[in-house]
Amino acid sequence: MIFDIAPAAPEIFVLGMACVVLIVEAYHNEPSHALVYWLAQVTLLGAAVLTLYFGPEQTVLAFNDIFVSDPMSALLKVAVCVVTFVVFLYSRTYLREHDLLKGEYFVLGLFAVLGMMVLISAHNLLTIYLGLELLSLSLYAMVALHRDSESASEAAMKYFVLSALASGMLLYGISILYGVTGNLDLARVSLIITEQTEPNTLLIFGLVFVIVGVAFKLGAVPFHMWIPDVYQGAPTSVTLFISTAPKLAAFAMAIRLLVDGLGGLIGSWQDMLIILSFLSMAAGNIIAIAQSNIKRMLAYSTIAHVGFLLLGILSGTLAGYSSAMFYVIVYALMTTAAFGMVILLSRSGFESDRLDDFKGLAQQSQWFAFVMLIVMFSLAGVPPFVGFWGKWFVLKEVIDAGIVWLAAFAVIFTVIGAFYYLRIVKLMYFDKADTDRSITSSHEMRFVISVNGLAILALGLAPGLLMSLCVAALSA
Repeated sequence: MIFDIAPAAPEIFVLGMACVVLIVEAYHNEPSHALVYWLAQVTLLGAAVLTLYFGPEQTVLAFNDIFVSDPMSALLKVAVCVVTFVVFLYSRTYLREHDLLKGEYFVLGLFAVLGMMVLISAHNLLTIYLGLELLSLSLYAMVALHRDSESASEAAMKYFVLSALASGMLLYGISILYGVTGNLDLARVSLIITEQTEPNTLLIFGLVFVIVGVAFKLGAVPFHMWIPDVYQGAPTSVTLFISTAPKLAAFAMAIRLLVDGLGGLIGSWQDMLIILSFLSMAAGNIIAIAQSNIKRMLAYSTIAHVGFLLLGILSGTLAGYSSAMFYVIVYALMTTAAFGMVILLSRSGFESDRLDDFKGLAQQSQWFAFVMLIVMFSLAGVPPFVGFWGKWFVLKEVIDAGIVWLAAFAVIFTVIGAFYYLRIVKLMYFDKADTDRSITSSHEMRFVISVNGLAILALGLAPGLLMSLCVAALSA
């Protein structure tokens, strides 16, 4: 029996511990919520260890083939746990400073992680939908965590309504695929599609709705309308969470659906992703220039980076998928550091969410200005930081796939996008601060964000290790 449930041991552990944390929060409601916080962090570490321990070298199916455990799922689950661990650490500082520290944040975060893990290991169309809904329902509540904030309530409502529409479209696409193939199992759906000799209009119709669902969860244009408002309206700790780990799960959903399930329709979804990628890079980079709020700027930056992520997927090759996986992992690392710096400069009653709040940071703290410089240069794709290698790998695969014009436009949009990243560097080093303020964050927060920044530099100097892991994960 143990061998039947072993592939899902990390998910079972997270589910059990999330329930324990929920009970502890209900009956041990201390103001600092320290016990809840540390139990949540232990849960993430335990899930990462279990994932590595039970992680197979080959693909293993469980629960009547609706759940898959393979090297790709193992790497992404570990990345989700590590990123969420850092997010919880940053968030605790922010929530404490703004009188929002509640155990519900960590409970909802753990259930969101469980949804991500189920989504990453889905081998059935319904399992994908269940994992997605568990993740989404947790995020809705997290966005509305600050109940007295009108902007947070508005952001939660927008997110809920638009996400419900996208989920409905995805489910409609799944129902069409089931109607045509008679199966929900991704491997069988793929086999039936491959065996068809003539184009099937209904399959293309279903594919369109599936693409809409995937594009919304990733935040690709023209399904991006929720990202700027949710990023700006939600508490910064929640924005930090939404912008990092769920992107790893959304990438896995795209791979499971498009590559594992609908690989026989690659000619059709490749054309769709080319359009989405081009529009995302164009709109994200151009509109971000006009933003004065850093959370909103990073929202449009996310849209632009999703365009680059899609470049790797649309190449349609194993190397392309590996490059996209590399890109989404380093993107999560960079975005964690970016929002971590916003939280670091925040204090009680003050949100450092305007670009002008970074004025003169180098005069106040040379070290943290340097960390922010690393983050901005990496997001802009400046060598030798890891963001450069993320762009390099996906561009290389797009060129190898023969879509040279799209790679050329991607380079142009990268140059345009460098402007708003370098503007922050200019504000930190060449402008004077409007007000005198000191960094009041804990030593723990300062240490982790320093490590976060240095990790971006270290991975940029030696990107081969992470890239080899991504290649190995997708080659099995």
